[in-house]
Amino acid sequence: MSLQFLPYDLLFNIAQDLDIDDVHNLQATCKSLRLFTLTRPVYRQLAHDLLARSRPLPLHSFQRLSDLSTPALIAAVDRARGLEKAWAIRAPRPARPNPYYGNQWYITISVPSHEEIDWLSPITSSYTLCATKSGRVLCWDVRRDICLAEWDPRSLGGSSGTTTAEDDEEKWELWKCRVEFEERTVYFTMARVLKGYHDDRVMEFMLMRLFFPYELDDYDEINQAQLYSARPVFDTLTGFHTTGVIMNVFLLDPPRRLLSAFVWIASSNTIGLYVLLDWAKDDYVFVDTGVGCLISSNWSCILHEDQIVIHSEEADAAYQHFYPLEVLRTYGRPREDEPESLKSLWNKLPTICARLTPTRSISKKFVFPVVSGSSGVVVVGPTTPESFTNPYPFPPWYPESAHFVRQWWPTLPGVPRLSCTVVLLAAHDPETHRTRFVLAQHYFKVPIAPEGLPVVGGASTSSSTQANDDDMLHLWYVSTPFEVVCVLEEGDDDEDTGDRPRPLVAVDFGHAVWVEYAAPDDQPHPHPHPRRRVPKCLRFVTFPPVYGRRGRTEEAVVRTLEIPEELDLDVVETINIDQSQGAVILSVKDGKIFILRYE
Repeated sequence: MSLQFLPYDLLFNIAQDLDIDDVHNLQATCKSLRLFTLTRPVYRQLAHDLLARSRPLPLHSFQRLSDLSTPALIAAVDRARGLEKAWAIRAPRPARPNPYYGNQWYITISVPSHEEIDWLSPITSSYTLCATKSGRVLCWDVRRDICLAEWDPRSLGGSSGTTTAEDDEEKWELWKCRVEFEERTVYFTMARVLKGYHDDRVMEFMLMRLFFPYELDDYDEINQAQLYSARPVFDTLTGFHTTGVIMNVFLLDPPRRLLSAFVWIASSNTIGLYVLLDWAKDDYVFVDTGVGCLISSNWSCILHEDQIVIHSEEADAAYQHFYPLEVLRTYGRPREDEPESLKSLWNKLPTICARLTPTRSISKKFVFPVVSGSSGVVVVGPTTPESFTNPYPFPPWYPESAHFVRQWWPTLPGVPRLSCTVVLLAAHDPETHRTRFVLAQHYFKVPIAPEGLPVVGGASTSSSTQANDDDMLHLWYVSTPFEVVCVLEEGDDDEDTGDRPRPLVAVDFGHAVWVEYAAPDDQPHPHPHPRRRVPKCLRFVTFPPVYGRRGRTEEAVVRTLEIPEELDLDVVETINIDQSQGAVILSVKDGKIFILRYE
C-alpha cells in the first residue's frame, strides 16, 4: 500500500516522529500528502516540537496558540523554523518589508522629550514598556507610535508617608517585569532606597500591573475615541518595605499572587528569603536560609510544584534549595499598616522569623568543553563532569552580569519547563586597565538532579556523575575575548556609589546580542579613550540547541548585525532581544527607540 493511501490516524502517528523539514519534503511529493500535512493536528505537533526546543512562535499582540486559525498556525510555525534554521548557519539579515510594521525592516518610536531610558522591554510584538531615569513608566504602542499609558511617581504627591526628601519621587526604579499572556496583563515592581547601605538599608516597593483590553487588538477598526477609552491603566496592587540589601525580586506566579525576594544578610553573609505568599493579604515570611552568599555566585528563584527553589550557580557546579510553601506558611507574620511617617516606619519593618534550612538541597557539576586558548574555538564532545576543568575559573574571571531566562512565551501542554543561563565573564588586567569578556551559556531544569541523589555535601560522587547523562548544565562559550560596551550610569564617578558600568548585553532563549568595540586588525583589543570615537558594532550569537549537546563538535560563530545608518551605537543606552519576532530593540540618549527586525 502506498503511503498516501494509509488511514489518517496511521499517517498522523508517522508524522509525529518527523521534523518540520521532513514534513516540508512530504508536502512536495503529491497532492494527497500535501493536504494531509497542511492540517492543524500536524502543525500543532510541529509547534509543540519547536516549543520543546525553546523556540517561540511569532505571535502578534496577546495572541494565544488556540486563537490562531490553521493557516495562521502554519505560517507561524514555518517562520519560527525559518528563523531557527537560518540563524544557526548565517547571520540574521534585515527582514523583508512587512505591512504590519509599515513596510520597512526597522521602525523607530519616541518617548517624551528630555527623558532618558533606564530600562526597556518588549511586551509582545505590539507594545514596549520602558522606565525612564526620572522614574516614569511608559507603555508604548509600536504600530501606532503613541503612548498608551504612563505612570509618573510625581503623581503620588504627598500621599506616601515615607517621603524623605522633596525629590524622592524621582528615585523609583523598575526592578522586575513579567508578562501573563492568558491574563493580558503585565506585572512589575517599582523600588526605591529610603535609607542605609547594608543590614540597615530600608527600601520601599510597589507591585503594579497593566491590563490590556481586547479592544486594542482591533487595530484597523478602532478609532481615536475608542482607543482612548480602551487604553490600559496602571494599577497598584500592594506595597511593602524591606530591610537589608535586596539582591533581587521575583514575580513567581502572579495569578497566584506569589512574590519572593533575596536579601543579603551581611552579619552572617547568608541569603534571606522574603516571601509574600499572597500579596492580597497582609502577612509575610522572612527567614534566614543559612545558604552562604559567595561573591562569585549567580542567583535565581523559581516556583516548582508548590516549592520555592533557590537556584545558585558557582564556578564549577549548580545548587538548588527547596522550600515547600506549606512549610513557609507556618512562619508567616502580619504586615504592618502603611506608616504615617518615616519615623514610625522603623518600628514596622519586617524582621527575620527564623533560621530555616532547606527541606532538600541538591547539586550537580557543570560539564566543561575543551577550549582552545589560541583560536578561541569551542569544541563540545562526549564528556563527563571529570573530563575537563573550568577553562575560566574564578579568579581571575568573575561574573560581570548573569541572565536567567525562563520560557515566557505562550506554550502548549506537555512542553517541558526549562531555563537558560547566560553569564558574561570578565577578567580585568591591572596593568593595561582593560577588561576582557567571554560569554558562558547552558540550560538547566528543576530539579537539576533526579530524586534519590545525595544532598549537597554528601560523600558520594558516583550519583553526581550519573546525573550528567542528559544535556543540562553542558556549558558552551563565546571564548574569543571581546570588549563589550558598558554604559556609565549617573553617579558612576562618585566613589561612594559603588556602582559598576552596565554592559550592553541582552539574551533570550537560544540567542545573545551585544554592542562591542570593533577592533581594527592592528589593535585586537581597543581601549576606549574618553575623547576618542571608538568604532562599535552590534554582535549576535546563536547558542547550540537544547538537546544533543553531548555529541556536538562545533565552533563558536559570532556574527555582526547590519544596522540602520541613522542608528548611532555611541549613544545606545539599553538593548533587548525578542527572538520570537527576530527583533533587537535599542534605545538611545535622545529618547528614540529602534526596533530592528531580522530574518
